[in-house]
Amino acid sequence: MSLPSDQVKKGSARAPQRSLLRALGLNDDDLSRPLVGIANSYNTVVPGHVHLDRLAKLAADGVRAAGATPMEFNTIGICDGLAMGHAGMHASLPSREVVADSVELMALAHGFDALVLIASCDKIVPGMLMAACRLNLPAVMLTGGPMATGKLEGKAVDLITVFEGVAKVQSGQWSEEQLAALECAACPGPGSCSGMFTANTMACMSEAMGLALPGGASALAQSPKRAELAQASGMAAVAALKNNLRPLDILTKEAFFNACRVDLALGGSTNTCLHLPAIAHEARVEFGLADFDRLSKKTPHLAKLSPAGEFRMEHLDAAGGVGAVMKALEPVLDTTCKAVGGESLADYLAPEVSAYAVDGKRVIHTMEAPLSAQGGIAVLKGNLAPDGCVVKAAAVAPEMRSFSGPARVFDCEEDAVAAYNDEVIQPGEMIVVRYEGPAGGPGMREMLALTALVSGGPLDGKVALVTDGRFSGGSRGAAIGHVSPEAAAGGPMCLVQNGDIIALDIEARSIELKVAETELERRRQDWRPPKAKFTRGALVRYAALVGSAAGGAVLKGN
Repeated sequence: MSLPSDQVKKGSARAPQRSLLRALGLNDDDLSRPLVGIANSYNTVVPGHVHLDRLAKLAADGVRAAGATPMEFNTIGICDGLAMGHAGMHASLPSREVVADSVELMALAHGFDALVLIASCDKIVPGMLMAACRLNLPAVMLTGGPMATGKLEGKAVDLITVFEGVAKVQSGQWSEEQLAALECAACPGPGSCSGMFTANTMACMSEAMGLALPGGASALAQSPKRAELAQASGMAAVAALKNNLRPLDILTKEAFFNACRVDLALGGSTNTCLHLPAIAHEARVEFGLADFDRLSKKTPHLAKLSPAGEFRMEHLDAAGGVGAVMKALEPVLDTTCKAVGGESLADYLAPEVSAYAVDGKRVIHTMEAPLSAQGGIAVLKGNLAPDGCVVKAAAVAPEMRSFSGPARVFDCEEDAVAAYNDEVIQPGEMIVVRYEGPAGGPGMREMLALTALVSGGPLDGKVALVTDGRFSGGSRGAAIGHVSPEAAAGGPMCLVQNGDIIALDIEARSIELKVAETELERRRQDWRPPKAKFTRGALVRYAALVGSAAGGAVLKGN
């Protein structure tokens, strides 16, 4: 079988290339074997990535043991928690495209025959999966694993607890000393933040789609199981090469449906409504918001992890992880889909539905007795969001699932946070934050700083938030994001004024601006696009190329 690496290292014409490879310390035996690229987002900036160098070494051992030659390279990794609440968040979603491009270009330039993709955190995992689809080289996704749950005074805490603690200090509920104690306890070591936030949701999606090994989503970052998974992933990449099993053989439409159902059952991050469609786009599969909405109505919600509930990833792992969730969902999954860790997805399922409980509370419920009959994410439509918007329904209190109130309008997140701090926002209002979409932001910033202030303060359960931006997977409450078309593109959000009544109904999947069409048309005549926030550099290019959030915010031309 001819391999891509033959173009780099085979034949007398490639003596110059072999000379360069020998400078790396490779010998004739190394050069006779397939070359497996190990894409690694290791850095010492992000807790989810700081341990990935160790995993890469183990993956390389697995590649060698299976008869191939590993070659490691790196890509960027941005921490959304560190970028949150300031201009740095503009860089987060655009970094997904940089990750995808860098992995694609490195693999293409150096003729890799297969890939091990090692990453943690929100945009890096989907970026690598997008690259895997573009290249269609045999590949295995290895996520870095969740960090252990923080403990404070006998209670489980995490990063989101700290964000909400800021609001408790501001409202006088907590002292600065209490917040400092929480700050030191919430993130006890390496790994992705411990709840069902975006990083861990995407790890679950990688496993549910069959491109990561079984058990890979929930095993803690520093557990022996994570080390075993690393070496096994290296071996699995070589096995996929020998069997000519490629990402596009695995990532079929049915595989995306399976992943979406697992997402809905877990009440995962709304960011999957961006990432799964973007990965599907690269896989040449039609999958989008309409599929989320359709499947959500037919998929029960089975597990309630932070921020919606008190459980963390280590509890899910103890209950059997994604394999146990898929066992519970087995009647509605297509388990014949191919997977890198077995003959088919059927090999990923736990032997039985787990009854594991903590303090008498079951972690994974059954389809016969679910937390709710419908999934954890809902897609709403209406005259405010003709192309749709999303809400993490699993994290919305029952009394807020139907809500109507006057709009309090802001043209950026910073203005909304300042208004909250100045006590301008009142109970019963609908907070509207616009010009934060993919192009208008640019970068579709997450608004955890704002949602945490609301959820942790006196306005919790008393206001709703609507934006063409997006939310952290750690956000909870009536937070409706991804409003499409976005305001900067002339979407209806650009026409909202203070005092306009907005009504949302999660059960009815609707969001409506209660203003006459004639009045909206009059306002449109006076509307002008906002001035660009950046005038040069990567974000200007991104704003010019990015598409709608309703389509996954993919770049035009991809």
